[in-house]
Amino acid sequence: MVSLGVCFVSNPNRNSCYICTIMKWSELLITRRTGQSGDRKIQNRTEFQRDYDRMIFSPAFRRLQNKTQVFPLPGSVFVHNRLTHSLEVASVGRSLGNNISRRLIESKEADEELASELGSIVATACLAHDLGNPPFGHSGEKAISHYFQYGRGAEIIEDSDMTDVQKQDLLNFDGNANTFRLLSHTFRGRREGGLALTYPSVASIIKYPRSSEGVKKFAYFQQDKSTFESIMQQLNIPKKEDGTYCRYPLVYLVEAADDICYQLMDLEDACRRGILSYEQTCELFYGFFDNEQDKWFWDNKVFIYEQVTDLHERISYLRSVSIGKLVGCATDIFWNNREIILEGKFEGSLLKYLPEVQNKALKTIASLAVEKIYRHPSVMEVEISGFKIISTLLDKFLEALMYPNRYYSGLLMPFVPEQFRPEEDATVYDKAMAAVDIVSGMTDIYALDIYKKIKGDI
Repeated sequence: MVSLGVCFVSNPNRNSCYICTIMKWSELLITRRTGQSGDRKIQNRTEFQRDYDRMIFSPAFRRLQNKTQVFPLPGSVFVHNRLTHSLEVASVGRSLGNNISRRLIESKEADEELASELGSIVATACLAHDLGNPPFGHSGEKAISHYFQYGRGAEIIEDSDMTDVQKQDLLNFDGNANTFRLLSHTFRGRREGGLALTYPSVASIIKYPRSSEGVKKFAYFQQDKSTFESIMQQLNIPKKEDGTYCRYPLVYLVEAADDICYQLMDLEDACRRGILSYEQTCELFYGFFDNEQDKWFWDNKVFIYEQVTDLHERISYLRSVSIGKLVGCATDIFWNNREIILEGKFEGSLLKYLPEVQNKALKTIASLAVEKIYRHPSVMEVEISGFKIISTLLDKFLEALMYPNRYYSGLLMPFVPEQFRPEEDATVYDKAMAAVDIVSGMTDIYALDIYKKIKGDI
């Protein structure tokens, strides 16, 4: 392995100094892929461009079109699903990556050929960031955890020989860890290394680089530990004093792109569904712009409004310039803190450090979203239904995997994809993970369809 650079940092609690490792762009942007050895280089496309194309054409990505983002899947009014959300996040992420790329090249802090790929890497990770989310939005995550905490799954894992950390994988099921699994796990009959993306693209989605032990948000399930460790070591990601890893630097850009999009796009969706009035929505977007520093916005708004009388089109304009404003802020925050980011010492998200005006506006939107959007009856209906559907599916499929020789199990097995079928001598943990793989990979529509069949509603 290439040796890490080091710097000596004064510890305010001691008289002496301690050594802190520094991540280097030359080591962070290797082209090695999961399931493969060595770096590759193809002339017609860069390895990171291949990652983006591979994500776009993957079945796992296509399935996002039938997975709930926040509101129920569209009827007369089209709102965002996981697919459209991911595409928009990728657009914003590419802008953030390209912004940092240009600054690295101009400052000569990174090799131009490597630095020029940041936009592609971040965009790919943005496309992938929600792959592991189960059907029915965030309710799906909670339903899986609830089943193993309080449902029949609790009895199964309690009577098993699972280790404590294996139990935590199930008790605190996390969509982030499931995304890592879908990208890198070798499922039965499938290619080695999952989608076989480059290490940088995979590392860019790892928001919580730790195991499930003692925490609710984590990076990987125990079946995928060796792959996670390999990626961290090959990229020379340093460990913290508590034994967990530092974040891969580009994670901050992916996280910022996601936060910007879901906050602002949920606002636009709420307006289109009549949950928020046009006037309310405008005022919330106006909050991102200072009266003096952003005079260009106020002048341009008058000009745009004279031309555009359609209210939805005005909201789209406000959403667009607000995203642009936040992208600029997030770029500056990352760039101004790049040294401590490379030292692994940056705390929190980029948007946590927004200027006062933008920070206040985003907090106002977040607070209102909880009150008016995420607790809206149409959203709660999805959560209630999803909870029941996922719990039932987990119960039936886990029973089939645990007792494959029973008659009812034989009826369900045709609905179990070959890639998720555990070996005959698999442990209870392996079978429980297989059941989670089956259910979490379903779309909302397919999960509802299988649920109706199980309940006899044909």
